[in-house]
Amino acid sequence: MRIERIFKTDFFAWQRAHQHGTRFMLVLAFVVGVLTALAGLLLKWLIHEIEYVLTHHFSITGANWLYLLYPVIGILITGLFVRYVVRDDIGHGITKILYAIARKKSSIKAHNTWSSVVASGITIGFGGSVGAEAPIVLTGSAIGSNLGRLFGLDAKRVMLLVGCGAAGAVSGIFKAPIAGLVFTLEVLMFDFTLGSLLPLLVSCVTAAAVTFFISGTDNLFEFHLTSGFAIERLPAYISLGIFCGFISLYFTRVMNWLEDQFRRLGGPWRRFLVAAPILSVLIFLFPSLYGEGYDMIRLLLNGRGAEDWNQVMEGSFFYGAPHLLLLYLAGIIIFKVFATTATNSGGGCGGTFAPSLFLGAVSGFLFACLWNMVFVAVPENNFSLLGMAGLMSGVMHAPLTGIFLIAELTGGYGLLLPLMVVATTAYLTIIIFEPHSIYTMRLARKGELVTHNKDQAILTLMSMDSVIERYEEHLHPGDDLGEVVRQISNSTRDVFPVVDDAGKLLAVLVLDRVRHVMFRTELYHQLHVRDLMSQCAARLTTNDAMDLVMQTFDRTKAWTLPVVDTDGLFVGFIRRSHVTALYRTMLHDLSEE
Repeated sequence: MRIERIFKTDFFAWQRAHQHGTRFMLVLAFVVGVLTALAGLLLKWLIHEIEYVLTHHFSITGANWLYLLYPVIGILITGLFVRYVVRDDIGHGITKILYAIARKKSSIKAHNTWSSVVASGITIGFGGSVGAEAPIVLTGSAIGSNLGRLFGLDAKRVMLLVGCGAAGAVSGIFKAPIAGLVFTLEVLMFDFTLGSLLPLLVSCVTAAAVTFFISGTDNLFEFHLTSGFAIERLPAYISLGIFCGFISLYFTRVMNWLEDQFRRLGGPWRRFLVAAPILSVLIFLFPSLYGEGYDMIRLLLNGRGAEDWNQVMEGSFFYGAPHLLLLYLAGIIIFKVFATTATNSGGGCGGTFAPSLFLGAVSGFLFACLWNMVFVAVPENNFSLLGMAGLMSGVMHAPLTGIFLIAELTGGYGLLLPLMVVATTAYLTIIIFEPHSIYTMRLARKGELVTHNKDQAILTLMSMDSVIERYEEHLHPGDDLGEVVRQISNSTRDVFPVVDDAGKLLAVLVLDRVRHVMFRTELYHQLHVRDLMSQCAARLTTNDAMDLVMQTFDRTKAWTLPVVDTDGLFVGFIRRSHVTALYRTMLHDLSEE
């Protein structure tokens, strides 16, 4: 016990002395990488074991009726677990990380370090048509956030550990350290500085190394390149990128529309009763929609002909009808978004990483088959791989992540240039119609999105509460000049609110309007506030975003503006000088190495 006390005392003394230094952050980044990799391995094992127990005996020559039952059981168990054990919303994991960065100083609840692993493991193992990657990214970020708060780090260093957790999660679960780093910088819009690069790299490399050590060094998807880059295929690459861009747009728009429709149904039981049958019927008709769909990706990447590719229809009504393969694949492209949304809206837990990869492989393969009917033949395997990069780039608005992730996932570095062409073209296609990714559009609608634009990022991070000056005393239109002078003498302010009996803002009284009469005592009971008050140049509300506040200041040329709540009740004033001073402070903190 004495040795333990000495160790604890020495450790915490060392921690307090070094917690603001680089070495301590590297130690924490290493710990985050290890824990995140172990969490990812646990989740993958859980999914595999549940899926194997449930489906290893299924027939491949016909439909399996249990496909109608398993997904319903899975999202029911997950929904009950989330509602009665976790008692918190754990969906939209990456969106939650973005929100935590934007609004909560990177504070992520402690239960997220394990709840998403359990919930997504059950959901996907029982057939939920979602991915495990977003839940594990949330888990990794939660590990980083809570570890940082455990050691009492400031918000900036906690944010760095959140990024380390996300980077380690992608690096570990995909065995892709470069993609983990790029994902954090590109998708989470993590502010890149030399000070943040090294901890992120440590977390990525550590998570990948732990995963390699435990599960082997094989790529997640084996891919054998038989035909490299050919310049004469450039039109096909560009066309595939455009095709993937439109599929990404379809996936994004339909998912958001479906989520809105499910949300309008009301309570969780109503959503479950509608979503569960949709999911089970789709998986029954298209068994490839069961779970993450990685087996189908492997088949499309490594199949050597129609005999291999027709295996994607095993366990369905389409089995034994090779002429229906393209129709089957088109059905998957159309209905994958319905299955994914039904899974999450019905009570399940999962992300869109795996659906993007799955849909990309199918889209690339289908495009190659259609292209080969008209033009010079292109290799279907290669285009399945390229389609994965195209869909990921389009859905996530992350071309660099798509390029490096697919190259690392498959070892397809020989197709690096085509990957760049397809990913870039897909991204340029979708941004014409949709400026935000599937992760950021929800926050963008609320004005809560942090971007790489530092001006916009700082305004997003600033809160109205931090700049509002609240007044305890108010003036009323019937108050006389004597009351005005009394309030002025007890205050250092130069503008005062004029409200009615209910507290609603009517106007303002500016000191300059009173200065020439405030010392004429004979007017104290003759002049009233209604004679001296002025109309407001504009009114701000407590729900306004800070970029709107600054636009209002610029438009009105005012130095002080009143703030009211949604009912018009006066809350306080915001001064341009106060906002500017806070902006400069936050800019310094954000830019500091």
